[in-house]
Amino acid sequence: MRFGPVKTSEAEGAMLAHAVKTDEIRLPKGHRLSPADIAALIACGTLEVVVARLDPGDLMEDEAATRIAAAIAPDHLRFSQAATGRVNVYSRVAGLFVAKRDTVNRLNRIDPAITLACLADHVPVQAGDMVATIKIIPLAVAGQLVEEAQKLLRSHAAFEVKPFSARRAALIATQLPTLKPQVMDKTKTILAARLRQSGSELVTERRVAHTEGAVAAAIDELRADHDLLVVFGASAVADPDDVIPAAVRRAGGVVDHVGMPVDPGNLLVLGRVGEIPVIGAPGCARSPRENGFDWILDRILAGEWPSFDDITGLGVGGLLGEIPTRPQPREKATALPLGPVEIVVLAAGRASRMGPDGGHKLLATFDGVPLVRRSVEAAIAAAPGGVVVVTGHRETDIRAALEGLPAKLVSNPDYMSGMASSLTIGLSAINERSAGMLVMLADMPGVSSGDLRRLLDRFAAEGGRAVIRATADGQRGNPVILPRQTFSAVRLLVGDVGARHIIEKCGLPVIDVELGSAARLDLDTPEQIVAAGGILEE
Repeated sequence: MRFGPVKTSEAEGAMLAHAVKTDEIRLPKGHRLSPADIAALIACGTLEVVVARLDPGDLMEDEAATRIAAAIAPDHLRFSQAATGRVNVYSRVAGLFVAKRDTVNRLNRIDPAITLACLADHVPVQAGDMVATIKIIPLAVAGQLVEEAQKLLRSHAAFEVKPFSARRAALIATQLPTLKPQVMDKTKTILAARLRQSGSELVTERRVAHTEGAVAAAIDELRADHDLLVVFGASAVADPDDVIPAAVRRAGGVVDHVGMPVDPGNLLVLGRVGEIPVIGAPGCARSPRENGFDWILDRILAGEWPSFDDITGLGVGGLLGEIPTRPQPREKATALPLGPVEIVVLAAGRASRMGPDGGHKLLATFDGVPLVRRSVEAAIAAAPGGVVVVTGHRETDIRAALEGLPAKLVSNPDYMSGMASSLTIGLSAINERSAGMLVMLADMPGVSSGDLRRLLDRFAAEGGRAVIRATADGQRGNPVILPRQTFSAVRLLVGDVGARHIIEKCGLPVIDVELGSAARLDLDTPEQIVAAGGILEE
């Protein structure tokens, strides 16, 4: 392919390398110029264009990408139509994405014009997830290069998705006086949630004494009606002859591996009784956060059996995020930073449910005070660390309602994108040494300064290492305090989402504080405001 600028008068039959846009004409990249196009371009004063001319054997970008994609085994994959030289590849099933680094590297080294990017090796995916993309960089590429790429992909798989196989699982949990029953209850719930992602089911839980004989008896009993056994020990495995691996052998099984170079997740046991996998779970698997247990479980659910080399090769990338609640974290818990918790009041939303003539809910008055001012005053009375208010929609009016209050007002120009942008802007405005951020919605008139102090006091009592969430009759509500350990995740939020996913996955304890109906009473419609005793703005 020959590429470069030419006089427009000499460009007939060539393809535009860049789009041309003027007041009179719009031609996209890749458009083949006709005599009429040439005349129109010259008439509007475009006397030079950047074009590409094909050499014999060249293939246009879309055709090249399509041919390369067609050389990939289609099992459990869906391919998009080529557009702008790109074909995206999606999984049709929930499963484990497995990449062959050598093949991907070899393809990408054929020529810089041909690229293949994919997910990391052994990543779990859900149906519909994008797993790879093929992109042709120039407008056209030599056909012989495409043929070379096709030949490679037909003889060596670059990647695949191994579908998860639903399993009937049993949980064997050992007991010691030092292990609280509620910890065991939480373990069962978290394991069941992990299994559901593959369509598997936690069918049975058996709690037994922390002895080799008791665990072996449970394994022997449950193996008949289950095809996966998971053992959680009340005490961590300290030796290949400890209770769990010894119990597997006593039940007639084989222990393939004890320990793995993934942290959290070092203390994992992998064995089998006949064809049934037995996983001795590390203590960190009691948390929903990613750990080495997930890596082994996913492989087994996808039909793999990790070898010695597989497990011992997990060290690179095996240093995962710390789970602060595990019994022996890498670093001892430290005292709260000097900075106290700050309150971030979210007041940027559009109040779209108020209707075209409903006014702004935050400007409705309660006992003569605008709702937004009432909320911020409650925050100021409760927070020794300061208050940040995020404004956006009708910003001038909202700020006028807050005039004279000792709060820091920050603007969210992207408020229409949703709550995430307000959360991230609010976080950026608090003191970098704050122990946590209390997130408060400005449209909750029932939340008092006393309620906020109760949340703050509980946060301090937990050493600043727990999420504190307001509830109403046991149902989650607002406000919520996010510890500084969650801040990095908050900064990554996008769209119209809050922090719920972060709360569920952060691995920190979630402490619910009952505030009654105030924790769920937010005002979204004119009728709700009137019913709550408010007066709409005129």
